[in-house]
Amino acid sequence: MNKQHLFAWLQGLVATMGGGGLFMVTCFDSSILAFPFFPDAVVIELCISKPTRMPYYAAMAALGSLCGCILLYTLARKGGEAFFHRHAGGKAEKIKEWVDNNGFLSAFIPAILPPPFPFKPFVLAEGVFQVPVRTFVPAILLGRGLRYGAEGILAVRYGDATLGFLKVHGGACVLAVLGIVIVLYVVTHYVFHGFSKKS
Repeated sequence: MNKQHLFAWLQGLVATMGGGGLFMVTCFDSSILAFPFFPDAVVIELCISKPTRMPYYAAMAALGSLCGCILLYTLARKGGEAFFHRHAGGKAEKIKEWVDNNGFLSAFIPAILPPPFPFKPFVLAEGVFQVPVRTFVPAILLGRGLRYGAEGILAVRYGDATLGFLKVHGGACVLAVLGIVIVLYVVTHYVFHGFSKKS
């Protein structure tokens, strides 16, 4: 089955099953396949067609993505470091260092960011470097839930213009979200560090 036939099959699943089809799309996209912007387009299209079901569609997209990530995480745990290096390329060492120091954030930040930010190398790194499941699962679920929830809200508010905006301004969105997350991280780290020093 080539990519064009696969897209047609997945579109048929979404048309027939709605949220169930969306679950399959995001599961495949987060595991063994890659469809840049396609899952986002499906979320946006479904939320436009049935705005009252937006929370359901966002939840199904997040859960599907989580299932796909768990599959990739499990493969990475079994495949070892060579598997990770083969898929991460030149970014491998920087990703490893980040994951070693920031288990939760190294899953949460890539999960929340829209394309073109790379996602799967971080999921692979979480498995290879043995980040605990109790850290990995909430980080992915929260990140993906926020991402697809935000896309759903934008779709209900702005309609068909949403996907075009994400494609044109995806890089700017990535930088903006990264900036917000970094500021929050620094503030919370400083606050908790200050409390621990006082105690």
